[in-house]
Amino acid sequence: MKLEHFALNVEDPLAMADWYITHLGLRLVRQMKDAPYTTFLADDSGRIMVEIYLNPADQVPPYRTMDPLLVHLAFVSENPTEDRARLCAAGATLVSDQHLEDGSHLVMLRDPWGLALQLCKRGTPMLARFEW
Repeated sequence: MKLEHFALNVEDPLAMADWYITHLGLRLVRQMKDAPYTTFLADDSGRIMVEIYLNPADQVPPYRTMDPLLVHLAFVSENPTEDRARLCAAGATLVSDQHLEDGSHLVMLRDPWGLALQLCKRGTPMLARFEW
């Protein structure tokens, strides 16, 4: 089986989708312009999607106050330092910046809505090992 998408209940899916498209290079796959504003965004491989929506049937998690290790979206970054600066200039906030012994560089940010984002430059790339 292949993973199709990961879904998140968020406070402003339309604005969030615009930000992710503009600043993270995600591509709009499908979007409802009316509530619950279900939006599917794909990465540049076209193989992984994130679904965001505002579903009042349950509460939006308190992303701003949650530890980023509870939930975060991780993106491959060729230059986490440059991407960190660019995303912070666009409204993200820095949580941590780590260099690991294996050569990995991991930057944890929060997007403008408080959801944790991780920028990953692995010492040894993990996704390259798999055939799609």
